[in-house]
Amino acid sequence: MVALQIRDVPEGVRRVLREQAAARGQSLQALLLRLVTEEAERARNLELLDRFEARADGSQVPREEATVALDRARSQRTIRLLETHEDGTRE
Repeated sequence: MVALQIRDVPEGVRRVLREQAAARGQSLQALLLRLVTEEAERARNLELLDRFEARADGSQVPREEATVALDRARSQRTIRLLETHEDGTRE
């Protein structure tokens, strides 16, 4: 593994980070490693989304239409589940 060093961190920033780490029962190093790791993962996620945005092999249904269709399907599923008796038979 590689070591990172951050210079010229304002005292107030260091104090807040140390308090956050203590509140989580972590060392400052563990908190900072988690924050840096999460940021790197988010960057990878954005790169992945950018790659998929240009693809033409996915659904061509606009998001609004897809949302309406999903809501309708979920409502129908809920109705079916509510109509099912405890013994598994339907009304």
